[in-house]
Amino acid sequence: MGYHITAFFLGFLLDLLLGDPYCLPHPVRLIGRLISGLETCLLKKEGAGDGERGIRRGIVLAVTVPAAVTAAAGLLLVMAYRLHSGVGLAIETVMTYQLLAAKCLKVESMKVYRRLKAGDLEGARKAVSMIVGRDTENLDEEGVSKAAVETVAENTSDGVIAPMLYTALGGPVLGFFYKAVNTMDSMVGYRNEKYLYFGRAAAKLDDLVNFVPARISAYLMILGACCGGKDFSGKRAFRIYKRDRRKHASPNSGQTESVCAGALGLRLAGDASYFGKPVKKPYIGDETRKAEAEDIRRADRLMLLTAWLGEAACLCLMAAAGLIWERM
Repeated sequence: MGYHITAFFLGFLLDLLLGDPYCLPHPVRLIGRLISGLETCLLKKEGAGDGERGIRRGIVLAVTVPAAVTAAAGLLLVMAYRLHSGVGLAIETVMTYQLLAAKCLKVESMKVYRRLKAGDLEGARKAVSMIVGRDTENLDEEGVSKAAVETVAENTSDGVIAPMLYTALGGPVLGFFYKAVNTMDSMVGYRNEKYLYFGRAAAKLDDLVNFVPARISAYLMILGACCGGKDFSGKRAFRIYKRDRRKHASPNSGQTESVCAGALGLRLAGDASYFGKPVKKPYIGDETRKAEAEDIRRADRLMLLTAWLGEAACLCLMAAAGLIWERM
């Protein structure tokens, strides 16, 4: 347990310090290649992704990818600790670091912020298109700011707290199981013509594994808003969360998005365009003011506060579990 706690904390620090260097290979990219390869194989016949056939092939994908990734992560970790405990600790630390995305989320969102502050709306649209799924070519400055804030809020759960919780519970092996599921959803979990049936199993599995983490993330973010200073309103964050958390097509995405909307006093979500098709969506939050570029920085700070609170809570629970285990 001591090695696990140490690796858990060091991995978190490495993520905050280094983020995701683009010059180095990342396991998520390998997971993405596995998903793409299996997708090509499963959908090589015309019409294979339609109807019942598409659902069955999607189930094959949703079972195979997490199983393969979990087995590979477990094998690597076992081999490392069998070589030497120090090697095992180092490998577990790096694996934990690669599961978290707090620094990466901040870096990518700040690219949008810098383009907006420089008056480069077209550049800001391009930068935000790299981190959101909606069409961005017609967004104004407020729309770009809102899109960046929304993705920071949503990914506070998906990219930071959820993998953190799974890693605390079952080490990097369980953490990579989660990452495989989440990566599948981000690649094939769309409700468009191509993935409506084939991506359904991956989307449902992602909803399931994120159900509890999303709600834990929301309450951690409310706590972060309470202790984050004058930029945030914890009271309003809780009120908007209770009112608007279900105003999203996803059972999980509205959890942290509603908290962030309340904490910042913004009205997020609303109608958007995806793959050229307009989609009607309810608003989340109250528009006490217009969204601005500075809200991206505020959302990043709230995300980091939430991450530190989550890390502290996990470390305390892991330490308590270790003490209980030793006394048994």
